[in-house]
Amino acid sequence: MDAGLLSVPRVNLAFAWGWILCGFVSGALMGLRFKDPNWMGGYSSFPRRLYRLAHISFFGLGLMNLLFAVTAVALGLGSTTLAVAAWAFIAGGILMPICCLAMAHWGKAKPALVFALPVSSLLVGGSLTFYLILKS
Repeated sequence: MDAGLLSVPRVNLAFAWGWILCGFVSGALMGLRFKDPNWMGGYSSFPRRLYRLAHISFFGLGLMNLLFAVTAVALGLGSTTLAVAAWAFIAGGILMPICCLAMAHWGKAKPALVFALPVSSLLVGGSLTFYLILKS
């Protein structure tokens, strides 16, 4: 495989567009049932709210990865720190919708524990990116 395809900004860029596509697909699938007032316990039910949160996290975290890739290229950033930030953003993006859906089905779990890993990953990615911007 071409080494350019595995560059940090390119991986985050590809992830971003894949996650945005997942947002479109998940929205379309949920949209098939949106008129059913009792679907998943009703509009304001806990499971349905978490499904909506998972759906929007695809867009939000896809956009964060897109912004990260653009920032890395625009500022010419490149380092091990950048690679850690890149993978932290990807990990947070993958884990967030998984945790939302897990919480929707096993709601008795403690949210602080369920969401600790995706939130920590995103905090690491954001903090390292901020550090690299200030340092450059």
